[in-house]
Amino acid sequence: MQKFIKPQNLQQVYPLLFNWQPENHGLGKGFAMTNFTELKGCGCKVPQTQLLKYLGQIGKGDIGSETPDVSVFPINQTNNFHTISTIDYFYPLVANPYAQGRIACCNVLSDLYAMGVTQVDTMLMVLGVCTKMTEEEKQISTSLMLKGFNDCAKEANTSVTGGQSVQSPWPQIGGVGIASNHRDDFIMPNGAEPGDYLILTKPLGVQIAVNTFQWMTTSPQKWDAIKGITNQNEINQAFDVATKSMCLLNAAAASLFKKYQIKAATDVTGFGILGHAKYLAQAQNLNVEFVIDTLPIIRNLYKLDKIARDFKFKEGFAAETSGGLLIATKHPDSFLKDYKDLIGEWGWVIGKVVESKKRNAVISENVKIYEV
Repeated sequence: MQKFIKPQNLQQVYPLLFNWQPENHGLGKGFAMTNFTELKGCGCKVPQTQLLKYLGQIGKGDIGSETPDVSVFPINQTNNFHTISTIDYFYPLVANPYAQGRIACCNVLSDLYAMGVTQVDTMLMVLGVCTKMTEEEKQISTSLMLKGFNDCAKEANTSVTGGQSVQSPWPQIGGVGIASNHRDDFIMPNGAEPGDYLILTKPLGVQIAVNTFQWMTTSPQKWDAIKGITNQNEINQAFDVATKSMCLLNAAAASLFKKYQIKAATDVTGFGILGHAKYLAQAQNLNVEFVIDTLPIIRNLYKLDKIARDFKFKEGFAAETSGGLLIATKHPDSFLKDYKDLIGEWGWVIGKVVESKKRNAVISENVKIYEV
């Protein structure tokens, strides 16, 4: 069985990911990538309803019809081998440029892992160098960000072979992932059936964690609004879990797709758990509804959902960055046992697929909030 780095081992393998001290890298004590951007991570995505309006201007076509996050195209117009490609990039949501680079790479690859792809042929990098930084800050932070991205690509057994770099008012990092696979080695995520169970492979709450962590130092008014019900220790612990989650590749879950004949999955990012569940439900061959009855969230964050800012967590629309895979399966217990054997923790049954008159996803009225 292939070995994967577990969340609890990330700090040992990649010490640069944690305990960010900018002065140790020749930067000013208060340097943070998040000081140079207003939008953060996958929270920068165009709202789903707005995006669909834009797409409507070019006709229905095939965009987003079956694989909303990736392009699947036959090689030389054959039915046996296909090119599967995806692009993703965003602005910093953590202070640490090395961690930001890794998170961006994980996020790009997640779209391919959600298709059951286990071998990525190559990656291209998309880079925006911040014009608001000094030349020294540009040199140091950009080099660290590139290293984080490249180290992650190596762990995924792929490599960065090109890309594009521009100057930008805000820092940007992301890229393109490309795989060429036989039709038997990836899924078309449209085969969910009534009776399937929905599982999620990472906890929710990343956007709440990174925002409240930053409020401690950059937004006194917002921190004052929440410090009566939380404290720095709780927020630091939540941010540590969020960092491990964002920095964990979804490769382990993808490696189990063939064994369990997974026929529907997506990664959970900027549209939130319900937004992505709706997108996936609408791509199904059958008229089914995804009913989410459990929301696993990083401990001590749910109580902050409506304080200082409405993250819309319970409604299912809190943005995630480099989130887990939402998977429909007939064998949830066996899948999760194998998954936990691979990464050591995480993974929950969060709902079911039921017969319906229309393709949709909903949060149950009696949804259970499960802190992890």
